[in-house]
Amino acid sequence: MERLNVELGERSYPISIGAGLLSDPALFSYLKPNQKVVVISNVTVAPLYADRLITTLRSLDCDVALLSLPDGEQYKTLDTFDTIMSFLLQGNYSRDVVLVALGGGVIGDLVGFAAASYQRGVDFIQVPTTLLSQVDSSVGGKTAVNHPLGKNMIGAFYQPKSVIIDIECLTTLPAREFAAGMAEVIKYGIIIDGDFFSWLEANSERLNQLDHAALTYAIARCCQIKADVVKADEKENGVRALLNLGHTYGHAIEAQMGYGNWLHGEAVSAGTMMAAKTSLLRGLLNQKQVERIEALLLKVALPIHTPSSMNFDDFMQHMMRDKKVLAGQLRLILPIAIGQAEVLADTPPEMIAQAIELCRISG
Repeated sequence: MERLNVELGERSYPISIGAGLLSDPALFSYLKPNQKVVVISNVTVAPLYADRLITTLRSLDCDVALLSLPDGEQYKTLDTFDTIMSFLLQGNYSRDVVLVALGGGVIGDLVGFAAASYQRGVDFIQVPTTLLSQVDSSVGGKTAVNHPLGKNMIGAFYQPKSVIIDIECLTTLPAREFAAGMAEVIKYGIIIDGDFFSWLEANSERLNQLDHAALTYAIARCCQIKADVVKADEKENGVRALLNLGHTYGHAIEAQMGYGNWLHGEAVSAGTMMAAKTSLLRGLLNQKQVERIEALLLKVALPIHTPSSMNFDDFMQHMMRDKKVLAGQLRLILPIAIGQAEVLADTPPEMIAQAIELCRISG
């Protein structure tokens, strides 16, 4: 088992990574006997893993309830948030309740926001079951729901008490979802760690085959990078913005195409390609570097194309609502090398339009 720490002073917490961790009571040992715990999952994940987790929690004499929600990005809404609030209020749960998020990024974001909000804050534990949530969304304390006008526009920064990553959960993950998670894995290599990018080029097939050693290494490397970034910039005032590579273009795709039609990682992949093409047009990347990014995304079965139904105006109406817009100026995360990126605010609109069209042609 790999064990890392997110260092945030009194709010620091461990990340545990390994196989079979859902059945390890030691990882939940800070829970007290008779502790009220609500496991919140979805209708896809709960039948697979809820019993295993609840058995572990009950072995610690916890009082455990299960709430199972609909599955999908389209349910990451205030309505679903209200479902969680109503469940907690109707159950008369007090401020010492602990919420456990068992699922992917949607569940983690919903449960984290609920934990931040219920009675002004209760403890929660992240138990991510998708690759995307294991390497990205479960770490760092970003919690949110979507609004029809924008993704993740309603939420809070709120850190979990721990993150428990059981790689055995990936055995039931559909191939499309696994590929979507790889978009975030590749992102870390592009923005911060060129050596890790090279490792991914050589080992992506081992990851696709769910090789335990390769998975543990890759997930741990991603979590360590994320932990280091969060330690330096918890509230995304600086370096943490780099983690949004591909997300400005990608969020526009998700919002325009309808949440859930494109998986988040798929949209990030296409957005990463658009960012790479933008960097090429600006002279920040050379053609060979762009081709390496494109080849790795394609190797793990990710889309790199602009949706055929979207035009420049469709992109811009959503991109100008991006949380990185400052004083009316769009800021993009752009790679300047494999292993390095910057936040840049002066990309001409016509260059953005050209990058979008280049991806339409290459896709």
